[in-house]
Amino acid sequence: MWRPSVGIRTCVGALALAGAVAATAAPLASANEPLPVPSGFFSGIALEATNPGGSAPGTNDFSCTPSAAHPDPVVLVHGTAANRQTNWGVLAPVLANDGYCVFALTFGNRTDQPWPISAAGGLAPLGDSAGQLSDFVDDVLSATGASKVDLIGHSQGTTVSAYYAKFLGGDAKVSKIVSIAPLWDGSEVGPPEGVGGPDFDNATFVTELRDAGVYSDDVKYTNIVTRFDQVVVPYSSGILAASNASNIVVQDGCEQDLSDHIALVASQRTATLTLNALDPSNPREVPCTRVLPIFG
Repeated sequence: MWRPSVGIRTCVGALALAGAVAATAAPLASANEPLPVPSGFFSGIALEATNPGGSAPGTNDFSCTPSAAHPDPVVLVHGTAANRQTNWGVLAPVLANDGYCVFALTFGNRTDQPWPISAAGGLAPLGDSAGQLSDFVDDVLSATGASKVDLIGHSQGTTVSAYYAKFLGGDAKVSKIVSIAPLWDGSEVGPPEGVGGPDFDNATFVTELRDAGVYSDDVKYTNIVTRFDQVVVPYSSGILAASNASNIVVQDGCEQDLSDHIALVASQRTATLTLNALDPSNPREVPCTRVLPIFG
């Protein structure tokens, strides 16, 4: 999300709330059982509250060997004020259960500060964050022996992913990028230059990316957006046509899905659309259920 002052307050307050209710979360599965898939964005915040600085179930096993069916590891790139755990409570176990090697980083956070302040990522200049992503992808490729990864970004994470692919050589290391709630044409609600305070201007990076056309020729892109996005306004800012890009509005064919900017990343509809984007040769039926804003 592009408004960190709001995002940080929400994140810290939600961490405290989640800590009180996390005892009701489903237990982790054994090595021979599928991981439980929770419901709603706040499941990821509950994970962080009970395991500060940890990794979401199904992620960051650097001994994971990619399968022939899914040769590209998946790297999850979070939004503003989120991290490798809070953003991915739903999507991480879905991907792991489907046989992917899944990895997630926290970028742009204040590691010199105590938790929970240190848990809020995405607060650095986009160029610096994209550099952190570049280093992380190199670590994933080295550990897994894969030649390329797939990236899944949410909100600011979509811009970081695209910037890495466009300007930092990531196009040689990335097969697909799935962007959930991207804002390629900016937003009327929270301008990118507000991210991270007065010491830098992220609008420069966003403008540079937009002026360069956003996409890299050798990468396949999928944009997943919602008409009820209250952060990316208008939501059509996340729709950008190209021969190597697909654009999906989650309400198309499912009007009862009221996903907003937060609920979008944690719905089963988005999760299935993401699986189909990563593996289009084996499409799954996309569910249509009622999704409420924020809570899912």
